[in-house]
Amino acid sequence: MTEHEIVIAGGGPTGLMLAAELTLAGVDVAIVERRATRERFGARAGGLHARSLEMLDQRGIVGRFLAEGQTYPNVGFHVPLDISDFPTRHHYLLGLPLERIEWLLGEWAEALNVPVYRGNEVIDFVAGADGLDVATSQGMQLRAQWLVGCDGGRSRVRKAAGIDFPGEAASTSWLIAEVRMTEPPEPGFREDASGRHAMSVLEDGETVGVVLAGQDALAKDAPSLEELAGALKAVYGTDFGVHSPRWLSRFSDAARQAASYRAGRVLLAGDAAHIHSPMGGQGLNLGIQDAANLGWKLAQVAKGVSPEALLDSYQAERHPVAARVLRNTIAQGVLRLPGARMAVLGDFVGEMLALDEPRKRFAGMMSGLDIHYETCGEGHPLLGRRMPDLDIVAAGGATRVFALLHEARPVLLNLGEPGSLAAGRWADRVELIDARFEGVCELPVIGEIPKPAAVLIRPDGYVAWVGDGSPEGLVGALRTWFGD
Repeated sequence: MTEHEIVIAGGGPTGLMLAAELTLAGVDVAIVERRATRERFGARAGGLHARSLEMLDQRGIVGRFLAEGQTYPNVGFHVPLDISDFPTRHHYLLGLPLERIEWLLGEWAEALNVPVYRGNEVIDFVAGADGLDVATSQGMQLRAQWLVGCDGGRSRVRKAAGIDFPGEAASTSWLIAEVRMTEPPEPGFREDASGRHAMSVLEDGETVGVVLAGQDALAKDAPSLEELAGALKAVYGTDFGVHSPRWLSRFSDAARQAASYRAGRVLLAGDAAHIHSPMGGQGLNLGIQDAANLGWKLAQVAKGVSPEALLDSYQAERHPVAARVLRNTIAQGVLRLPGARMAVLGDFVGEMLALDEPRKRFAGMMSGLDIHYETCGEGHPLLGRRMPDLDIVAAGGATRVFALLHEARPVLLNLGEPGSLAAGRWADRVELIDARFEGVCELPVIGEIPKPAAVLIRPDGYVAWVGDGSPEGLVGALRTWFGD
């Protein structure tokens, strides 16, 4: 029997991000991953939104991703929405294939010595009063205090935990593939009664990426080359002599969300907790941000620093965020429906989004920069929102706020009179920084806000308390988020 404090089922981006967060917090965690190697084929997502990039920046690793990706000034909701004027260092979408995103996260987890049991899959578990016995497909027996299902939309962990997965069944599906063709392809988009199809020649000049809309909504098995050839012929009148598939896959517009993100000692994150169409490229980012929210909370509970009630805030904060993504992907799917009448509606939506306020509102939603956690309370506009990456001057010289979060520890940032605040009995858990800030404090969508005298920043970069020059409310916030 191999023991770990926490076992994560699934070593995709969500599982890797969560494992790294837990390790930074000093928790013994291991990943059980179905694939035998780190190689991945069949990428569906290819972008990191601004808030995900900020989170990677908070850990000091965003440069690895920027070095390999391509930045774009727009996010998409039916039409491109410019975010280049947003108050963030990452006012863009980073185009980067999923396999590279996962590889870079894997390198980070490996550098942190996270054990990964490959060629295995969590198939069942038995929960007891003091932990869980976890069984894998290869006969491994693991003992853990907590189990987190990051094992995708068909999550075995979710099903074994008995967590309902309500929502909207698929109304259509898409075939996606990377293949070779004996006939010249037709790069670009093609629209017909079944939807919008696409074809592109990849960097090697020989492989062709294909996306075909309007496929069987009920299809679940992996597609075959013959199915792809038939679908190509139905759309283009030829199958282009398609052959040598690098990979074939399908996705649908099903929209489902776990009724609960936790059942006892079992939690869910990423696609195991929510599925939706890929409109706007939000799924990967949702999972990474789930992990950043859950990691420090689960670590504190596992170490006995905080009561299990802290985990209630995980669902309270992340469930509404995912619910909003389900809604906006459904809306985007409707706007993509073929037909002249729908095109008229699409034109009106496009005109509305060309106006500055709607553009900022929808772009803030798509980029994740407008997220607001109501659990942090009311008052100053910063409460429950991401802390801006301000340029500050601390005892060690010029720095910026995100640099203070590299170790995934909470920070009490005093921008008022030096020495006027103290972390008290939380001094071993919360880093107190006296600093100066000269400038304007801005939030995306909202704009300029009053400059705070002090802020308590959670490890995930969200603000849990704002001071006005006095410590009022600070002790309560420290107790709520970082234990007694």
